[in-house]
Amino acid sequence: MRRDRVVAAFDFDGTITTSDSLRDFVHYTAGSPRLIRGAVCAAPWMAGMLIGACDRGTAKAHFLAATIGTRTQRELQDIAQQYVAQRLPKLIRPEMVARVQDHKRRGHQLVLVSASPALYLKVWATAVGFDSVLATELEFHDDRFSGHLASPNCWGPEKVRRLQQWFDGDRPRVLYAYGDSRGDKEMLALADHAWLRGHGDMPPIDA
Repeated sequence: MRRDRVVAAFDFDGTITTSDSLRDFVHYTAGSPRLIRGAVCAAPWMAGMLIGACDRGTAKAHFLAATIGTRTQRELQDIAQQYVAQRLPKLIRPEMVARVQDHKRRGHQLVLVSASPALYLKVWATAVGFDSVLATELEFHDDRFSGHLASPNCWGPEKVRRLQQWFDGDRPRVLYAYGDSRGDKEMLALADHAWLRGHGDMPPIDA
């Protein structure tokens, strides 16, 4: 990455979408009864996350294990393709896609940085024109979802760690960042131009 490059880093859930895509993807994949049962099964870890006794990644892994189960990687990839084509467009904010395209027209590098699974985010991001996706990876053993994460949950400080790893020691000349929640705080602090949903207009694209 050359230092004259400009990078625009976007959070996904709540920033580009109107609601949580992970819950929606699980509902699409497993159906309402399984979603409810999974939420109940994962409740102890979710509660632990809220009081600081359990990290977000562990809680997410338990929720996914209880909902999508041990489906094969190929099956989940096929579902991800269908989800992005049939359901995800209903959650996308048109004005954010327009913002993404505005950066792209200017030759900026686009990176999606999200705690949601890369499984379906990569499908959507590739179609829209993102250069890279930094997201939470699922672990597969013998071609089946193991019920664990293959990477740290990409939230909060982990977003900055993943971005800096992606920069590979060569920070871009200008970094734009877009988010909507506490999980984006550190990424927004890293940026030259940051926007938090609900806190004013998006900054002009000057670079």
